Amino acid sequence: MKKIQRALISVFNKTGLLPFASILSEAGVEIISTGGTAKILRENGLPVIELSEYTGFPEMLDGRVKTLHPRVHGGLLYVRGDEKHEATIQKHDIRPIDLVVVNLYPFEQTIARPGVTLAQAIENIDIGGPSMLRSAAKNHESVTVIVDPLDYEQVAEQIQKQGGTTLELRQELAAKVYARTSEYDRAIANYLNRQYTKCEKPCLPERFVLSEAISQPLRYGENPHQKAALYGHFDDYYKQLHGKELSYNNILDLTAATFLISEFYQEPPTLAILKHTNPCGLGQGASLKEAWDKAYATDKQAPFGGIIAVNKPMDTECASEIAGIYSEVIVAPDFTPEAIEILTRKKNLRLLKVLQCPLKANPLDVRSVGADSYLVQERDLKECGREMMKVVTKRQPTEEEWAAMLFGWRVVKHVKSNAIIYTGPNRTLGIGAGQMSRVDSSRIAVWKAEQAGLCLKGSVICSDAFFPFADGLIAAADAGATAAIQPGGSVRDEEVIAAANERGLAMVFTSMRHFRH
Repeated sequence: MKKIQRALISVFNKTGLLPFASILSEAGVEIISTGGTAKILRENGLPVIELSEYTGFPEMLDGRVKTLHPRVHGGLLYVRGDEKHEATIQKHDIRPIDLVVVNLYPFEQTIARPGVTLAQAIENIDIGGPSMLRSAAKNHESVTVIVDPLDYEQVAEQIQKQGGTTLELRQELAAKVYARTSEYDRAIANYLNRQYTKCEKPCLPERFVLSEAISQPLRYGENPHQKAALYGHFDDYYKQLHGKELSYNNILDLTAATFLISEFYQEPPTLAILKHTNPCGLGQGASLKEAWDKAYATDKQAPFGGIIAVNKPMDTECASEIAGIYSEVIVAPDFTPEAIEILTRKKNLRLLKVLQCPLKANPLDVRSVGADSYLVQERDLKECGREMMKVVTKRQPTEEEWAAMLFGWRVVKHVKSNAIIYTGPNRTLGIGAGQMSRVDSSRIAVWKAEQAGLCLKGSVICSDAFFPFADGLIAAADAGATAAIQPGGSVRDEEVIAAANERGLAMVFTSMRHFRH
């Protein structure tokens, strides 16, 4: 147990400060503090020594230099009991600092404010705070360090009972410091990369830094034998209104659903149903109820235990329909009170309100591939409008076919490859996902449509990548499709185009692939 005799407190976030400092004072701990923190402590009757008085050196450069001093870092870093270290601090009149309480300038909050300038962001990069935290954490054998006000209580309890802290607690707090300073540095690095990287340069950073605090422990991962947790700022984007706690799979599915429905945020009422991150039905209509009818008609089996996402506030009529089947999660920009009343009758159904679209919050997709390695790529956000597409067949698409193609092209990018979907102007008719052969995906999509009792005559086939052979297109024509949209780029494009012309199909090339592994 290391007795605490002297503490240095310098905090931006004053939450819980006064009760904690009072306990330190009552325990006879000498408190050294800076600027605003010292002022608050003094105004509340607590004895405090100004840091400039302690170091004998004034704050300068508008407060940029105040804690970067040998009497601070020497008092933190010297090894207690080491003869050379002890002799050095005595020679230079450096006193031990046993407790450091520091939280950092609000850099992340600053850059999140609308209209913040680069100069304002830079001024909120903390220098002295991380330096003190790292010094104290390095010497946690002897020094206690607090970076999070939530830790005041356990430190105060140990000081009140024993006058100091245990090594186990100091170890835990030291690790927390390095996690926090790493997260802080990551935020700064990512912000400056965005500010200083020119458009013509790659957006990917030279060094990829990932450090996020745990947001929510999860019961387990994809399977019960796998431990899991959620990290980061999920609660900034979603608010759970009802239901059981989210599972690992729920979070994967609902984010996939949000990404898909965000393609239609500016569109008429649209509803998507997903299962295992794959769309199994999507529809548009004059109301969410009409959109539901079209989406659910695509596949009435797969939605059991699925995820539902809508682009408009969930209303009574649609909620009444949805309540008729078992769903895991419903995601919406909002819910009417009546819809809430209907849906909360299902105790376990999770209702999530989207606070802000997460799609463009982070422009990077990250995957762990083991071996301490990560794949990082830009998100697949590039849009492809009608003006960018090329009609490659003799017959031009009709306006209805164009509507179906533009609708389907936004859906197919969210289906696992190989992806084939059949669509009408505002609905899916058949979806084939994740097959090793593109023609198998097409067969599955046709089979799903038949099972649902939907006619594919006059439909459009959408493919996330080129048709390597004409067989996939021929199968689509045989199923009733009259138009096709695909990236093109196969060495056999001419064969595929010829097959389309022979069968009177209109076909469009996008020159953009949407693989999704």
